[in-house]
Amino acid sequence: MTTNISKSFNAVLVKVRELPITTFVNEVRLLCQRWFQQRRTKANGCSSRMSTDVENKLEQKRDRAQTMDVICADQYTFDVLDDDRNYCVDMALWTCTCRKFQLDQLPCDHVLAVVRKTQYEPYDLCLLYYTKEIWCETYRGVIQPIPHISS
Repeated sequence: MTTNISKSFNAVLVKVRELPITTFVNEVRLLCQRWFQQRRTKANGCSSRMSTDVENKLEQKRDRAQTMDVICADQYTFDVLDDDRNYCVDMALWTCTCRKFQLDQLPCDHVLAVVRKTQYEPYDLCLLYYTKEIWCETYRGVIQPIPHISS
C-alpha cells in the first residue's frame, strides 16, 4: 500500500494501459466510479463524529495516554511525562513539543493525556477535515455513467 496516489492508480491500471485510449479512459472512469461508491458507502455508514480511521487512531492514542502523568503549569500549559521524556502541551496554541499535534492536526498521545485530566473535548481539537460530515461531502459527487458510442 502506498500513499502516493499516482503510484496507486498506476498499479491498478497496469492491465489496461495498453488498450486503445477510449477504452483506457473508460476503465479509469469505471475505477473512479467504484472507488467513489465504496468510499461513499463507508462514509455514510459511519456512526461516529469523526471518520472511522480517525476514531481508530484516537482510540489507540487514548490507550497510550492512560499511562502518562500530566502536570498543569497554568490554564493552558501542561507538562506531560511519557516514560523517561517530558513534552510541553499548550492548549491555547494547539501545540505539543512532539510536533505530531501540529503536523496531523489531530490530538497526539500527549494532548489526549491532557484531555483525560481536564475538561477539553478531544473532537474539538481535530481539524474539521477529519469529521464524518466532511468525509461524506468529499464523496457526495457522482461520476456519471457514459453510454457506449453506438448508443
